[in-house]
Amino acid sequence: MSGSKIRRVIAEIVCLLVVAAVIAVSSYYTLQKPVFINDDGTVSKSEVFFTGTVAGLLEQEQIVLGEHDMVDPALDTPIERYMQVDIKRAFPVYVKADGNITVIETVPVTVQEAVALAGVNVGDMDLIVAGTEDQVNPQQLIEIIRVSQSDTIEEHVIPYGTETVPDENMEKGLSRTIQKGVEGLSQDTIRITYHNGVEIERTKVGSAIVRAAETRVLAVGTITQASRGGQRFNFTEAKLMESTAYTYTGYNTATGVPPAVGLVSVDPRVIPLGTKLYIEGYGFATAADTGGAIKGDRLDVFLEEYGQCKSWGRRTVKVYILE
Repeated sequence: MSGSKIRRVIAEIVCLLVVAAVIAVSSYYTLQKPVFINDDGTVSKSEVFFTGTVAGLLEQEQIVLGEHDMVDPALDTPIERYMQVDIKRAFPVYVKADGNITVIETVPVTVQEAVALAGVNVGDMDLIVAGTEDQVNPQQLIEIIRVSQSDTIEEHVIPYGTETVPDENMEKGLSRTIQKGVEGLSQDTIRITYHNGVEIERTKVGSAIVRAAETRVLAVGTITQASRGGQRFNFTEAKLMESTAYTYTGYNTATGVPPAVGLVSVDPRVIPLGTKLYIEGYGFATAADTGGAIKGDRLDVFLEEYGQCKSWGRRTVKVYILE
């Protein structure tokens, strides 16, 4: 074979080798598939060659999945050019209910889904306390507050009112009952709300009157003038008071004068010292003394002798406060 033929054969072989190399390189890049992997927020690019599924891609990249991790698209999905594979890593979430805490491993889900994963039933009235986020976060505590309600009855006394009518046959300051007052009774229905068995609120949800109150009717005196022993006198009011008697003690009265008939001991908060009085069964008198036992509507009249005091005893007397 001549030299020119040898050179031509060599040139043809070289050309064939170049073409084969070009085809091989072209085939390599044609079969190679670029993909992106987003592993819980960290994105990386991979070139996949002769790998058919997402599972093979993860195996090639030595990416290990946890039991509760999620992959999108699914592991058996065929790889396509420029595909993005998203991996969501599971994290612990704590669900507290009925005194127990359940730990679950989950990817980001709604709070309600996390509670369901924990196997906790939530009643219509129960509250879920989980912050303000729509989805759960790592290490988050979700608390289920059990809400219950019960009704109870509370009774309340309704005070009776008082109506007065004038009585022209009775002294001013005195009164008598024409009709007794009767207290009424109402019942309130109270709804008690409990959180985990602890009372947190009471709300009145109903009310009813069981018995209406009845008004007390009093006759009140209007007379301001009286006559005793042929002597007429005007008075501002009359009072029924409990009376006892005392005699000489060896001391002057609280007003500094010696005790004498016509001077009586009173409670100055009820009858001021110096007030002029007319006491039925005793006569005209002046409030001039006080006593440790004389409190309220009580008075002590002075008598000359101890026997008179014993005879007087303890009695109710009508006392006129003179003008």
